[in-house]
Amino acid sequence: MFDLRYHVASLAAVFVALIVGILIGVGLSGRGFVSDSERQLLEARITDLQERASAAESRVTTLSASQKAASAFIERAYPAVVGGRLAGKRIAVVFVGSADAGLRTEVQTALTDGGAPGIARLRALRVPLAARKLATIIAARPALAGYRGTGGLADLGRDFGTQLALGGRSTLIELLAPTLLEERVGNDRKPIDGVVVVRSVGPQSGATATFLTGLYAGLVRAGLPTVGVGEKGDAIPAIKPFAAAGMSTVDDIDDRTGRAALVLLLAGAERGAYGVAATARDGIVPALPAAVPAANGG
Repeated sequence: MFDLRYHVASLAAVFVALIVGILIGVGLSGRGFVSDSERQLLEARITDLQERASAAESRVTTLSASQKAASAFIERAYPAVVGGRLAGKRIAVVFVGSADAGLRTEVQTALTDGGAPGIARLRALRVPLAARKLATIIAARPALAGYRGTGGLADLGRDFGTQLALGGRSTLIELLAPTLLEERVGNDRKPIDGVVVVRSVGPQSGATATFLTGLYAGLVRAGLPTVGVGEKGDAIPAIKPFAAAGMSTVDDIDDRTGRAALVLLLAGAERGAYGVAATARDGIVPALPAAVPAANGG
């Protein structure tokens, strides 16, 4: 969660620095460099800044207590907020790059906390794109003629993304999966109810970037809840391209608030950008969707 303590502490540090500067000025005044009236003014400013620094310190203490209370509330409320919301739902995870173990665990935890049976289908894209090999395959297949040339990469990414999300029998997937996919877990036969997108590599350029832009758009076009996720303080700025494609986003999947946001979005909460970073324009978590029906009609 966003923590104001550091902001207040930085203000206090500024006050301390100012006080030190003024104390030096007072020291100089004792040597005759400033007049008595100027010294009195400096002393008054010291008193004022000391009071402001004390107030800032008091606010830090209050904020610390408030955050502890909020953390305790989240800890206790989390199971009630997410429990059962993904019961019976099959969720696919698409990694752009290798399936990072840590991120995979975070997503898996969120899904199981929400009542889903885990990751129903995982696909990890081989990045950067093997553009020459891909072009050779496309050139040899008349059915893929529409994807020839650099201009066809965005269309290829879009159609490939849509088929990844929808599953079922797909000639496109079967022909290109060995080239485009690094890892493939779970079959494509059963439909899924939502998609989580994770990027484990840095920003791409050229053919790979063109393909990925199409892929993101294709995943969204499938019409399922699609959420792009990242970690707090992530040095890989994936959230912006996810959002640009029309996905919902969560920038703190490594925190309970982020996992709650992911579960709620996959369960049908209002689309948007959630988390703790500047990109989270819609808040920390979305509003709760309709309550989960009680078991056995109770």
